[in-house]
Amino acid sequence: MSDPLKPPPLTDDCFALPAGTHWTPVAEAHAMLKDRLSVVVGTETVALHAALDRVLSQDVIALRANPPEANSAVDGYGVRHADTGDGPQAMSLAAGRSAAGAPFQGTLADGQAVRILTGATIPDGVDTVILQEDVTTDGSRIAFHGSLKRGANVRRAGEDVDAGDVILAAGRRITPADLALAAATGVSELHVRNRLRVAVLSTGDELAQPGEAARSDQIYDANRPMLLAMVNRFGFEAVDAGRAPDDRAELKRMLDRAAETADLILTSGGASAGDEDHLSALLNESGAMAMWRLAIKPGRPLALGMWRGKPVFGLPGNPVAAMVCTLIFARPAMGALAGEGWQLPDPMMVPANFTKSKKPGRREYLRARLRDGKAEAFSSEGSGRISGLSWAEGLVELPDGACEVAPGTDVAFYSYAAFGL
Repeated sequence: MSDPLKPPPLTDDCFALPAGTHWTPVAEAHAMLKDRLSVVVGTETVALHAALDRVLSQDVIALRANPPEANSAVDGYGVRHADTGDGPQAMSLAAGRSAAGAPFQGTLADGQAVRILTGATIPDGVDTVILQEDVTTDGSRIAFHGSLKRGANVRRAGEDVDAGDVILAAGRRITPADLALAAATGVSELHVRNRLRVAVLSTGDELAQPGEAARSDQIYDANRPMLLAMVNRFGFEAVDAGRAPDDRAELKRMLDRAAETADLILTSGGASAGDEDHLSALLNESGAMAMWRLAIKPGRPLALGMWRGKPVFGLPGNPVAAMVCTLIFARPAMGALAGEGWQLPDPMMVPANFTKSKKPGRREYLRARLRDGKAEAFSSEGSGRISGLSWAEGLVELPDGACEVAPGTDVAFYSYAAFGL
C-alpha cells in the first residue's frame, strides 16, 4: 500500500539563476540542477513480480545466504581430499548419491567416494568434487588421477551472498537480474518509490495531430509522441497532456490539469519571448520562471519554472533540440525527482569517421551512430532534420572549446541505450 508520508514540494525559486548570468555552460547547468532538485515521489511496497524498473527506496537485505549450503558445481564424485594422493588411484563408491533437492542420506566411510550431481548438497566430510569426465567407474569403484586441488568444484555456502548482506542499494532501478538475486536470497517484497509521473504537453496553433488533415501552414506534432515514448522508456509514467493552442487561458487550464495529475511537466514550444510564447509568459506571471540560455547546440533556451508546485521543463519546439535537451538535462533531472539520483551516462571514446571544425563557445551534440567501431555523424547538422534522429543510434559530444575532428580522432559517443532508450 502507498505510504501517506510525502516529501515536501520544491520551492518556487529553485530554478532562479544568479544575477548577471548570460550563457550557461552545460556543466554549470548540470551542477545547478543537481543541487536544487530532490525527491518528489512517495513510497510503497510491491511484490517481486511488480518491481521491474521501479526505483528502490530502501536497501535490500539478503534474508539467507546464497547458496544456503555448500553444493557441487559439476556432475562428478565427492571425496575427502585427505583420502587422495598423487598419480593413478581408485576408491570404493558409497551406496546412494547426492542430487539437487535429494541430498545423500548415508555416512561416507574413510577412503570412499560418493556420486554427486550439479547443485547437490555436499555431504558431511566431502570437501572436493572430481569432474565425472576425469573418472572411470564400474559402478562400485572409481579410478582417477591425482593430485587434486582441495575444494575443487565445490561452491561454499554463502560464497555469492551471506545472510544480512546489502544486495541492492536504495536508489537503484530494478533489473531482471536484480529480481533473480532478491528471489535467491529469500526476498519476496521490495520497498520502492512511486513512479514519477511526467506530463507531456505540446503547444502551438501550427501543430496538427498525426492522422488529421493538416493545413499548408501547419506541421504535424512530432514532439509529443517522441517525448511520451522517451518517458516510458526511461521507466517513468507518461501522462499525455495534449496540445495547447496559442491561447493563454486555455494553456493555463491545461497546465493546471497537468499539475494535478503529474509530478513534472514537460512542454515543447512557446518557451521563448515572442508574442505567442504563452508558456514563458504564464510562468513569468506566476513568479517562478527562469530562462536558462544554455551554451549548447542544438538547444539554447530552456525555460524552467514551477506551476502549482510542480517543476516545468519548457523544451525548444524543434524536435531535434527537444530530444537533445531531454537527454542531456531533463532525463537526469527526472532521476533526481524519482529517487534514483542524478545520473549521466559515461561516454564511449571511439574514433571518428567524419570531419568537423568546431568554434568555441557552445557544447555541441551531433546525431551519430557506430559502424565498424567508428562514429559516423549525420550528413546535416540542421536542427530541422528529424530524419537524423531516427538514423542515429546516439550522440557525439564535442567540448565547449574549439576543436578539430578528423577521421581517427577520438570522440565521446553516448548511445541512446545509455540514457535508457
